[in-house]
Amino acid sequence: MVNVDEFIEDAKESIREQIGDEHAIIALSGGVDSSVAATLAYEAVGEQLTPVYVDTGLMRKGETEQIAETFSFMESLRVVDAEERFFEALEGVIDPEEKRAVIGEQFIREFEREAKDTDAEFLVQGTIYPDRIESEGNIKSHHNVGGLPDVVDFEGIVEPVRDLYKDEVREVARALGLESIIAERMPFPGPGLAVRVLGEVTPEKVQVAREACHIVEDETEKHDPWQAFAAVIGKGTGVKGDNRVHGWIVSVRSVESRDGMTARAQELPWDTLQRIQSRITGTNENVARVVYDVTHKPPATIEYE
Repeated sequence: MVNVDEFIEDAKESIREQIGDEHAIIALSGGVDSSVAATLAYEAVGEQLTPVYVDTGLMRKGETEQIAETFSFMESLRVVDAEERFFEALEGVIDPEEKRAVIGEQFIREFEREAKDTDAEFLVQGTIYPDRIESEGNIKSHHNVGGLPDVVDFEGIVEPVRDLYKDEVREVARALGLESIIAERMPFPGPGLAVRVLGEVTPEKVQVAREACHIVEDETEKHDPWQAFAAVIGKGTGVKGDNRVHGWIVSVRSVESRDGMTARAQELPWDTLQRIQSRITGTNENVARVVYDVTHKPPATIEYE
């Protein structure tokens, strides 16, 4: 385990050395990784940093409002409405790796646009060690590593937590005094709900996934999973009322892990699973069935794409 106090001081000094007298923007998603990176950078260079939260339309329920409130102490925080641009870029894209590449490039273009307004030369990211390992090992390309475009209009990219595992990042978050809603929240993929809908990303599928994920997180909270969520994996036959329907199949996943490199499917109680399926099918008439994923990592990854 990293020496937290020593790490914080070293990270701040490294950020100051890399950025110098220039300005930087931080890609703030609201997850613990980017939140720790943002807080370290903000404490290191102050007004030289502009935090940028990009609302891709692929975020968790209520995410944008929560970010604006939680990070209101950063007076220079910018909230960018980019939903239309992301959905347009993803139109017709089916391959998981292509999705990540499209999202990675769109993120960079959004940050480049914001950087021009603030004369920022550096981009700060919340990349962590497992992101790099999985991208370099071709397990999956992370949007902020393997999903980056070849040409990036920044003098440099700063990654203050790039050598930490998730549990170490949480330790740093607690030491920095971040709220528990940030420090303890379960992981959320950088590409957002785009990798929790199999096939083409559409507003309808994303909305189904968003509501289902909210229900799963709510029902599994007392079981303390490493990560719990729902994914829209296809369509199947069901019955609503007296009518046969061809609706969405939602897969529920809840896993236990230490650092995300390996994971075990969680043995949730039957009554919890029944409440989850009842709420998901009851709140969305277009969902035909709910299934539970019992696959460990390996052979599966935690996310579906």
